[in-house]
Amino acid sequence: MSTSLVTGGAGFIGAHVSRELISLGHKVIVLDDLSGGNESYLAPGATFIKGTIVDHELLEKIFYENEIDYVYHLAAYAAEGLSHFIKRFNYNNNLIGSVNLINESVKHKVKCFVFTSSIAVYGGLEPPMTENMIPVPEDPYGIAKLAIEHDLRVTKEMFDLDYIIFRPHNVYGEYQNIGDKYRNVVGIFMNQIMQGNPLTVFGDGEQSRAFSYIGDVAPYIANCINIKEAYGEVFNIGADQEFKVKELANVVLKAMGSTAELRHLEARNEVVHAYASHEKAKRVFGIDSFTSLEKGIRKMVDWAKTEGVKSSEKFKNIEITEKLPPVWLED
Repeated sequence: MSTSLVTGGAGFIGAHVSRELISLGHKVIVLDDLSGGNESYLAPGATFIKGTIVDHELLEKIFYENEIDYVYHLAAYAAEGLSHFIKRFNYNNNLIGSVNLINESVKHKVKCFVFTSSIAVYGGLEPPMTENMIPVPEDPYGIAKLAIEHDLRVTKEMFDLDYIIFRPHNVYGEYQNIGDKYRNVVGIFMNQIMQGNPLTVFGDGEQSRAFSYIGDVAPYIANCINIKEAYGEVFNIGADQEFKVKELANVVLKAMGSTAELRHLEARNEVVHAYASHEKAKRVFGIDSFTSLEKGIRKMVDWAKTEGVKSSEKFKNIEITEKLPPVWLED
């Protein structure tokens, strides 16, 4: 039986990947600090360790006490827009923490390091983004993700650590943290509706994204280690069809039977159009279909209603307030 360490396994994508790994026969160890995840989302049968990848001594202990075959690194604070204002926090958690994990993977001869990067590495390049483009990230979150991609490449060259990189984008579904007002627009909309509030949209809502249902992403991330053609490669993964943010809002409103209005906020500094080509992933992983936005949203709505309203707490470690959107300062 293979043993897989899943960082961020109590969080959104990690909870799903953990379940997929267990169904594939893996022993799963989850490391999560519960800053964005929830212990109730843990995969049944997984061993849970509460802690952070920033704690390199804890990582040393975990690797020493367990024979880790595979690492699935999903732990991150994935708030692209907010990352401009939390640079130190972003780089400590998303870059330094990842390096700690890579170090231990090298020392303990991990068979493959699976890393979830992000479409944020592309920045404002002309969509659809393809893996052969030279990334030009436009926010510290994307910069951190790209730095780890490069580090995995040179680590393979120096220490022969195999890796597979995924660049998911705008993933939504069950176990997403709908109480985080800084990220995950689908969850934000659902939580606002359940609170009886208008849906907040930055700018005119013409921004376009390809919103990706978790069921179209997690199984391929989990099973990738069994596909040798995937080793040493980078893959965009997610939905093909892009939608405007205001179109997404209407789909969510319909699914929840709501007539809430949209509250347009001042536009923030963000990439306007971001969606990717998935021809490479389709070829290597045999992906042949995607869940429609309407169907995926209905599934998430059913789950969100059982979860109920979540409080949206203000991020306590903001380092720069200049140009910070006023809505992010609200309690």
